[in-house]
Amino acid sequence: MDQSQQQQQRTVAAPSSSRSYQFHPARAAIVDLFNLYLGRGILQKPDEPIRDPPNKSQKRVHAPVRDLPPGNEQFIVDFEKLQTQLGDPDQLRAITESVLISIVLQCSNHAPRAEFLLFALRTLCGIGYVNWDTFLPSLLSSVSAAEASLSQAATAGSAATTSSSQSLVPVVPSAHGVGSPGPSGNEPGSVTTLSKSLDVSGSVAGQTVRDNAVRNSQRVRAAAINSLRQLSCKIILIGIEFNLKPVTHSEIFQCMMSWLVNWDKRDLGTEDSAGKTWRSEKALAEWLRSCLEVIWLLVEVGKSRVPFYELLRSGLQFIENIPDDEGLFTLIMEIHRRRDAMAMHMLMLDQHLHCPTFGTHRISSQTTANVSAEAVTHLRHSPITYPSVLGEPLSGEDLAMSIPQGSLDWERAVRCIRHAIRTTPSPDWWKHVLVVAPCYRPSAQAGPIPGAVFTSDMICEAIIDRIVELLKLTNSDANCWQEWLVFSDIFFFLIKSGCTDFVDFIDKLVLRLNGDDNNILRTNHVTWLLSQIIRVELVMTALNSDLKKVETTRKILSFHREDRTDPNNPQSVLLDFVSSCQNLRIWSLSATTRAYLNNEQLLKGKQIDEWWRSKGERMMDYMNLDDRSIGMFWVVSYTMAQPACETVINWLSSAGVAELPGMPPNDRVMMMQEVSPLPMSLLSGFSMNLCLKLALQMEEALFVSQVVPSIAMVETYTRLLLISPHSMFRSHFTQIAQRNASLLSKPGVTLLILEILNYRLLPLYRYQGKSKSLMYDVTKIVSAMKVKRADHRIFRLAENLCMNLILSLRDFFSVKRDQKGPTDFNETLSRITIMTLAITIKTRGIADADHLVYLQTMLEQVLATSQHTWSEKTLRHFPSLLRDALIGRVDKRGLSIQAWQQAETTVLNQCTQLLSPSAEPAYVMTYLSHSFPQHRQYLCAGACLLMQGNPDKINSANLARVLREVSPDEVTANIYTFVDVLLHNVHVDLQRGHGLEEILSKHDANLAFFFWTHEMLPLDIFLLALIDRDDDPHALIIAKRILERPELLQRINVFCGNRGNPEHWLCTQVFKRNELQKALGNHLSFKDRNPTFFDDIAARLLPVIPLVVYRFIENNAMDTADKILTAYSSFLAYHPLRFTFVRDILAYFYGHLPGQLVVKILRVLGLSKIPFSESFPQYITHTGAATCPPLDYFANLLLNLVNNVIPPLSSSSNCSSRSGSMADILNSSARLPHGKTPGASQPGPANASEGQKAFYQIQDPGTYTQLVLETAVIEILSLPVSAAQIVSSLVQIIVNIQSTLIQSGNGFHGAANGVGQGSVLPTSPSGGSTDSMSASRSSCMNTASFVSRSGYTCQQLSCLLIQACGLLLAQLPPEFHTQLYMEASRVTRETWWLSDGKRSQGELDSAVGYALMDPTWAAQDNTSTAIGNVVALLHTFFSNLPQEWLDGTHLIIKNLRPVTSVAMLRVVFRIMGPLLPRLANTHALFNKTLALLLSTMVDVFGKNSQTPVPVEASQIADLIDFLHHVVHYEGQGGTVQSSSKPRPDTLALIGRAADSLRPDVQHLLSHLRTDPNSSIYAAAHQNTAKTNTS
Repeated sequence: MDQSQQQQQRTVAAPSSSRSYQFHPARAAIVDLFNLYLGRGILQKPDEPIRDPPNKSQKRVHAPVRDLPPGNEQFIVDFEKLQTQLGDPDQLRAITESVLISIVLQCSNHAPRAEFLLFALRTLCGIGYVNWDTFLPSLLSSVSAAEASLSQAATAGSAATTSSSQSLVPVVPSAHGVGSPGPSGNEPGSVTTLSKSLDVSGSVAGQTVRDNAVRNSQRVRAAAINSLRQLSCKIILIGIEFNLKPVTHSEIFQCMMSWLVNWDKRDLGTEDSAGKTWRSEKALAEWLRSCLEVIWLLVEVGKSRVPFYELLRSGLQFIENIPDDEGLFTLIMEIHRRRDAMAMHMLMLDQHLHCPTFGTHRISSQTTANVSAEAVTHLRHSPITYPSVLGEPLSGEDLAMSIPQGSLDWERAVRCIRHAIRTTPSPDWWKHVLVVAPCYRPSAQAGPIPGAVFTSDMICEAIIDRIVELLKLTNSDANCWQEWLVFSDIFFFLIKSGCTDFVDFIDKLVLRLNGDDNNILRTNHVTWLLSQIIRVELVMTALNSDLKKVETTRKILSFHREDRTDPNNPQSVLLDFVSSCQNLRIWSLSATTRAYLNNEQLLKGKQIDEWWRSKGERMMDYMNLDDRSIGMFWVVSYTMAQPACETVINWLSSAGVAELPGMPPNDRVMMMQEVSPLPMSLLSGFSMNLCLKLALQMEEALFVSQVVPSIAMVETYTRLLLISPHSMFRSHFTQIAQRNASLLSKPGVTLLILEILNYRLLPLYRYQGKSKSLMYDVTKIVSAMKVKRADHRIFRLAENLCMNLILSLRDFFSVKRDQKGPTDFNETLSRITIMTLAITIKTRGIADADHLVYLQTMLEQVLATSQHTWSEKTLRHFPSLLRDALIGRVDKRGLSIQAWQQAETTVLNQCTQLLSPSAEPAYVMTYLSHSFPQHRQYLCAGACLLMQGNPDKINSANLARVLREVSPDEVTANIYTFVDVLLHNVHVDLQRGHGLEEILSKHDANLAFFFWTHEMLPLDIFLLALIDRDDDPHALIIAKRILERPELLQRINVFCGNRGNPEHWLCTQVFKRNELQKALGNHLSFKDRNPTFFDDIAARLLPVIPLVVYRFIENNAMDTADKILTAYSSFLAYHPLRFTFVRDILAYFYGHLPGQLVVKILRVLGLSKIPFSESFPQYITHTGAATCPPLDYFANLLLNLVNNVIPPLSSSSNCSSRSGSMADILNSSARLPHGKTPGASQPGPANASEGQKAFYQIQDPGTYTQLVLETAVIEILSLPVSAAQIVSSLVQIIVNIQSTLIQSGNGFHGAANGVGQGSVLPTSPSGGSTDSMSASRSSCMNTASFVSRSGYTCQQLSCLLIQACGLLLAQLPPEFHTQLYMEASRVTRETWWLSDGKRSQGELDSAVGYALMDPTWAAQDNTSTAIGNVVALLHTFFSNLPQEWLDGTHLIIKNLRPVTSVAMLRVVFRIMGPLLPRLANTHALFNKTLALLLSTMVDVFGKNSQTPVPVEASQIADLIDFLHHVVHYEGQGGTVQSSSKPRPDTLALIGRAADSLRPDVQHLLSHLRTDPNSSIYAAAHQNTAKTNTS
């Protein structure tokens, strides 16, 4: 039946309009008609309550004699008579529906009347007087209102009984909801009457009677609701037979779900006041079965009125008390089955192993959930997420708090924190993931924090694990003092942050050390660790005013152990006395805890005082302290921090002060004499309290004192910050501004801060994640100073620092803090920004989709202040995103030359007057006041023309004075116009017949005048301007000649000689301060009295030389680049980020660099200090034909990543139990620290000999994990073989990893036949399959040794090697990604059982299920497969890939098409499906990926597709559910909510694809269309649009 045909000419009134008909004259007639047939004639007064239904507790009563109602067959005749008497049929229909709803509510508990109502509905529907699409929503709305009123009545009745009220009759509010008009004078009020009929009135004496009355009332109400629901379901079942609109189906479904989920609600009267459950099982079963019948009809596959997916997200499967109903149980089990099958496509293989490695600088958030504006201030990065039952990534503090300790999710979180504590990532990362422990949180922040994934208990457990790990390592006689120092820094940071409850931490630490690990505390390291934090405010509160302070103090004291090691070792001395230090501190905190202190330790404190009085106070030769004196001074730093601080300051000022030379008599400046800076070995043992005091005291001396500090003071200060980067870092501009804003107005203070930042702390700021904020601060200085006349030194230093900062950024950044308006960058910084963007996008990609959106705006901001256009050769190497945006810019150099030609006569006349040898010095001021800026910008170009190669022709003094008196911005403009005119004149001279060498020699003399003889211009800016004109054939030639000038090379050699060791923290000699003029030249040092500390004109070239090398390579001048690198290799050792430079240049030009140049680039690093593979040098220096290294080389590369980068597995993870030897030595989650030499059974790198490195030793890249990972990247990029060969080798290892480790003893190989391949497939495909691999190279590696070096079992190692390989490939340029996609597609395509046409669909489905099992599970029973390993490799690769590069993943689908079987279709969805949730915030890329997945579905289920075996559409129900879920996820932008809807354009995309599918598959996707007449989601969009319009 199609009811819509009967309603074609009728206007469907909105449900709310039915209110207007409640006083219509026809209403009374219709009510009377129904009353007649219901037997509710005039004998029943309107105000007469309906009697309660009889039950066994009531006596039989006899009904009064009444006339029988007419027969049902007469009803239609009477209604049609009534119809002829009334007017508008639409009005009659609306009134009829309203009356029917009211009567349904009144008569639901009267079976004969209910039966008549069902008959009447069928009859009226047949003649078009019931529109189901308006009637059913109105009915359900009214039923809900009636139930709510009954619930309120029940609640009010219970409250009244409890308070001994005199009446149980509730006051029922009006329940006229949508489509539910109020009662008229001719009709009893529907809800009110129903409530009255169920009330128990009157006052009953005695509590028992009242309780019984309440119970009876509850039972009666429950019976009423049950009968009402039962009748409603019967009505719905009738309506469903008609062609209802999708929105009606949706409302019915939501109502049914609400009833089922809340079936046992207490306020429905299902539980009595005594707490005993009572239900009418028969009534419940009736409406529940009817409800289930409705649901099954709605989700019926043949009709698909509502997609089955709606059941998956309904929450029905989570109801706590499932009624004893087989039908409901069956439905819930089906929901669970389909939900699990659907959720699998949301999750990556081995997703529980995906965890931050901290191997990159990038901090990325893994959740895309929408967060309210008020929650943004508390938003945290989510380094991990917890998968929901629907496979969605979840985060949030409330979720983290609910995770049970010991669960897989708990272990995954703690694994991440343990790895972070061990590898010390950026404090910025910690600040984004930590939350304050609840006990320390202000009441205003009591709510849960969105995005948080860690709790204080997780942090506490991870800290204790690290302590236990270090104690075990200490007990093994390993020298791990450096590990303790690194841990103490982060421990102080974590405790001070309040991320864990200190009292709870102490309790758990005692339990741990007295429990399973009761024999490991043999030294005083724990006491020393706690002494570091004893002055933290939270700790002092716990020991001084907390209720548990006595107990906590006793537990802290219990960690004391007597030290029995070398008494003269500084660490041993400190550990021997640290308990005494601790006791003395606790004694001073609280008198109530003094009774529990160790008197012996208190008395031992006298030895410290005696040593201090006898030696310490007079100890001045700190560079020659013996070990015991060093140890004792460390001890003093814990007991007498202030005297120790004063002593250190006295040491640094012990040489006295002297006058700054070269100053006029009336302007004397005092300066500290130089001494040796404090060595790192001495600073490392200072207490944190002393370090903090020293930093404040030194800042006073550096920035406030009138005496110029010594270089030793500055160097010691920077060492102090570098040695404890977590605890000691401070943002200098912010801190000084807070201390005294006027300090920054002093040139000396500003210069000193800029020098410290530029030459000492640049890597520290990058490590802290503060480079961007520092860039904004420095840009303000640049913007303010660039127009200020005669103030060049601060500007050029700030500009150089800003260049270094921009070049150090390796993630997307905003050029303005507020992201609005044009940037404050000058021309030079704008060009540097574009180059940095090019390097970043090409070598690391853009991580966030929001950055892709902002890119165009950022380019507009940068280019708004820049006139430059980049050459074709430069743009050729730019990433396509940037190249497409820049390629259309108009080259304005021709206009610049025209402007010069127009102004040339005027400029030369002015220059002749100003620069003639006889010109008066006074004319300088005349020139400055009367010349125009557009003419002054050509001053240097005019001077160059006047010289004609003979600098003696011009007045150098006047020229130098003008260049000093104008603003820095004018000098910069002079440089850029100078370069353009210079190159133009070269062409002019060539056209006049002059030889090139003659012309270049003339210009060499001119440039020598500017840069060497008189030092008038900044060479670094000139070189940048020159190489940016590389489209001129002579620009790079001139740049090369400048860089090869003996004057410059001599200047570089002098700089290197004066600076000493590039690792400045190792320098122990007295620093020699360079004279200001010699350091900075005439131009920058003019009239400046502030001495330099580390600044030098040569050092300004450090950011420039790498860019020069870039430009030579872009222009294929490889030999020149080689020569420059050779000449400046020792100079580049001072580059603060040379490791990053080498990594980036190899990635940027991958495939374009000759092998000899690669080796020269690598030598910039100092190969001995980088943890390269032992065999790596032989592959890059091989002189014969290039050969790919054996598989053993790549396997060892991956093993090094497993040991040093991949987070260690925890004891509760899948496939995570350690080998026995390791379990005996270390905790289940422990691994030897980075760099420890492993034994035969200990994990760790095989070629290292040092302990864990402190930050100052690896400032670039910043952490050891970054160093190891980036070193592996550099190795791969340096190999003289193609990306295809490298990727093929890595994939070959992964494909065969389990079988190789478990079954082979001859190294990594690719056998022609897999193990057990034929006998077990397709039911259980074996991981030994290598039939898809080509002939392989054999190797001779002993796999037993290989496994033992990892500390893992074979099964564990195989899974972690997959993770390591995916991580490594994600760091490589896109050329490698393309090869990976091709290789993965080939392995998949050539899997023989996927294309075996003889196999049944059931066998193939089973095979796919086995093949795509998580490798951690498959490895346990040796059923790993080649295809499973490859998919796991792709998934870990995807999880580490920046979002921009995910666009290339579509190549996998393209290579696998056409898909010819459901098995292959499932493989494609398993590969690409988990990507879609990650792309939810990248709408265009999401739709592109979704379209490709749909295209593969068309390949198999298209209208013209021919599959070998006929396939039913129902066999891909899980894929259909997944498509429904993922488009809801993308529409919500995060976790699917009840209100989530797909985007309209996504529905349109699916609709277009569905048009090509078979009808049976189209039907399953019918709701993912834009037609509101067939899709509940499109209808929801339509309703939303109508609501917004209204």
